[in-house]
Amino acid sequence: RCVLKELESLGKALYGAKLIAQRFQVRNCSHLKNPVSGSACLLSMIEEGNPHHYFIATQDQDLANKVKKKPGVPLLFIIQNTMVLDKPSPKSLAFVQLLQTNQLVPEHQKQSIVQLKEKEGLTRQEGEKRRKRKRAGGPNPLSCLKKKKKTQQSQEPSAEKKKRKRKRNRVKKEVTQSVQKKEEE
Repeated sequence: RCVLKELESLGKALYGAKLIAQRFQVRNCSHLKNPVSGSACLLSMIEEGNPHHYFIATQDQDLANKVKKKPGVPLLFIIQNTMVLDKPSPKSLAFVQLLQTNQLVPEHQKQSIVQLKEKEGLTRQEGEKRRKRKRAGGPNPLSCLKKKKKTQQSQEPSAEKKKRKRKRNRVKKEVTQSVQKKEEE
């Protein structure tokens, strides 16, 4: 109701927004006789852990930042004619994590576990440190290329082979030239 009152007070500029807001179900707030601003009203409705599981849809960045500080309140906003559900805030994620861990092991069982560990001497003392394992250093041998072995003997025969090929090619050229000269005569 406070949001509708605020939209009415802002005049004709937001008449379309007022019509859209009137289509939805109107929730009663605690400030029926003394209306406050829309953002203050919305924040008061989600104050005690969001008991009615409200979503807050706003384009106001100040209100969005205040909503993100409260755990368990989903935030909607519009980007280019598309409604977007914002990712959960860090406060909400931490709150859910805390709830999950509390559900796994009840508090009285946690206390009894601590007492049993102390009895058996399994608790860590402050001076005690864990010993770190040493690991082999250096690069992964599978990712390294093998080294090429260079010897003078392997280089010499390859050079000789090249020379032989050149000699053979020269001989062939001389033979073909002499054959061509004989044909011309």
